[in-house]
Amino acid sequence: MDDQDSRLRLCQVVLDCTDARALAEFYRSLLGLVYRPGDEPPEPGVDDERGRDWLVLRTPGGAPQLAFQQVEELPEATWPKGPVPQQSHLDLTVTSVEDLRTQHERVLGLGGRLLLDRVDDPEEPLRVYADPAGHPFCIFVSGRTA
Repeated sequence: MDDQDSRLRLCQVVLDCTDARALAEFYRSLLGLVYRPGDEPPEPGVDDERGRDWLVLRTPGGAPQLAFQQVEELPEATWPKGPVPQQSHLDLTVTSVEDLRTQHERVLGLGGRLLLDRVDDPEEPLRVYADPAGHPFCIFVSGRTA
């Protein structure tokens, strides 16, 4: 079974959260993504039924990226130590330490919080943050994507 059409492909990364709309808005703002048609926030005063269940963000070109699944409870990761491991995380990159410093202010302004600061690491400058739901994610300096 080596046929290209029969291979699995990654569709999106799904993050559990207790407030799908709030977490989707965090990543929409941070990464410049857009909602899948129909998942946009409703007009003020209108019930946000989708925002209490499942939301999808895509690139402006339409490629799926992140989805948010609302759950009743979610223990926050205690990474780097503690009883609740991170289990997974997103890696985001920038091309310079200056960009890393700029993104730091954006992340904090959007509601993220700093977990680890290695901005001065000569090998791989990076910072690890928690998003508003407590999911860790990294931003590191890299001239390559993987």
